[in-house]
Amino acid sequence: MGPNHPDVAQSLHNLAGLYQAQGQYAQAEPLYKRALTITEKATDPDYSVVAMILNNLGRLYDIQGQYAQAEPLFRRSLAIREKVLGPNHPDVATSLENLALLCRLTRRIAEAEKLEERAAKIKANNK
Repeated sequence: MGPNHPDVAQSLHNLAGLYQAQGQYAQAEPLYKRALTITEKATDPDYSVVAMILNNLGRLYDIQGQYAQAEPLFRRSLAIREKVLGPNHPDVATSLENLALLCRLTRRIAEAEKLEERAAKIKANNK
């Protein structure tokens, strides 16, 4: 398959998730980044898998308190999901919730509340 095949990216993404779950953040970060690069080159940059990798890399930064690095990843993931999946998809709600949590942690409560409200509406409509 070669080092730049989408299946390799999926394996890297999975391994990064395992490292993240184990608290091995330094090992997870380069794997997420490589998976993202491969996926962006092999597919449309607005592909939903790109959004998933962006979201997970954002969570990695968020967990470590690196909010300035996490926020643009969350925002890009949200934009892709809205474009590809539509504004009322459950994955959009997940992106909204992650961004809302970051806003709360950075004391932007009004913005967080708006994001949470929108996420709750999406979830209620998808039950």
